[in-house]
Amino acid sequence: MAAVMFDTYKFVDKLEKAGVSSEQAKAELEALSAALSEALDSQLATKSDITKLEKELKCDINRLEKELIVLKWMVGLVLGGIITLVMKAFFPIV
Repeated sequence: MAAVMFDTYKFVDKLEKAGVSSEQAKAELEALSAALSEALDSQLATKSDITKLEKELKCDINRLEKELIVLKWMVGLVLGGIITLVMKAFFPIV
């Protein structure tokens, strides 16, 4: 949980100087602190979030590398077959 850091005393003091009662100023402080904490929690990634995503990305990259190797072999075999057909068409065996 991310902590919202601001001077709570100054916040309450400014509200009280503006004519807000002490109880209402403290209630507004609590509401604002809760809202900011919730907003930050939904937007900031924690170290465990980043570690989890890093592991998932590494797995995805490994899977893609394996698929790329298979794709290279498939393209090589197809090109070999095409070259064989072209050679057979232009250079028939007598």
